[in-house]
Amino acid sequence: MQNNKRILNIVTGVMLMLGTSQALAVTTLKLSHNQNRDHAVHKAMTQFANEVKEKTNGEVRIRIYSDSQLGNQRESIELMQNGALDIAKSNAAELEAFSPAYSIFNLPYLFRDKGHYQQVINSDIGKEILNSGQNMGFIGLTYYDAGARGFYAKKPIRTPEDLKGLKIRVQPSPTAIAMVKELEGHPTPLAYGELYTALQQGVVDAAENNITSFTLSRHSEVTKFFSLDEHTMIPDVLLISNNSLNKLTTEQQEIVKKAALNSSKYMIQLWEKSEKEEQAKAEKQGVEFIIVDKTLFQDAVKPMYDDIAKTQPELFEMVNRVRKVE
Repeated sequence: MQNNKRILNIVTGVMLMLGTSQALAVTTLKLSHNQNRDHAVHKAMTQFANEVKEKTNGEVRIRIYSDSQLGNQRESIELMQNGALDIAKSNAAELEAFSPAYSIFNLPYLFRDKGHYQQVINSDIGKEILNSGQNMGFIGLTYYDAGARGFYAKKPIRTPEDLKGLKIRVQPSPTAIAMVKELEGHPTPLAYGELYTALQQGVVDAAENNITSFTLSRHSEVTKFFSLDEHTMIPDVLLISNNSLNKLTTEQQEIVKKAALNSSKYMIQLWEKSEKEEQAKAEKQGVEFIIVDKTLFQDAVKPMYDDIAKTQPELFEMVNRVRKVE
């Protein structure tokens, strides 16, 4: 009887140890992004987190912090570099300052259409760019579709001439700033969270973004003209710090990478649906969506490419590679 009791105590002790061991084996990764929980990108990330948890049997869990709770996109990248954050969503415009290869996405009118853009991000060029930040302490796991960007203002933008002299909010991207200068506007870098008030109060006259962000940020309340010029197609990028990736087992790393890719495919579906719904919503609010002659805008920014050919031969080589993608 005493022997049986001793065995029971040992078994109970082992089970407790195993339970503790399993609890200690759980790795929680913090993920930060700047959109609200209704945004398509948050839904795609939720699928990513759920798949990682399921495929790793709960050993790897991703906790998502939305609405810039952990800082804006630039701050999130810096937190990731400092080891205070594991995963962050940024975009190619912000990333240009950290890894110049991302600037290819910020060049205006480089992609022929959305099909060409998708071909590029799924090509070797797209993979090279995702890996280009490794020396900065992170790599890209995948791209998230963020649609095509257009100019919006309180007056119609039909030709480059309509942008002349306007104060236009841009992301802190040297390429975006150069583009607006070529179009004879006044580029005004400004935090995204400050833009609604800036448009409302006339601090800036115009901005540029995709349709979904335009409406979800309520900019459609204060600007009633959106030009479908599709000057850039700037993807969001899901990043993970080298240290956070390396602390996972090889099997867990593959699960995280595959889940990120699957969430990217899901994001394409979500984005298409969201964009249609948000445009319909904006039209009900009185927003006019303007189809423009893109060739007028392409001609206006051609000097940018001439300058790149002279001053940045490596980037221009990539431009030519992108143009050749079928």
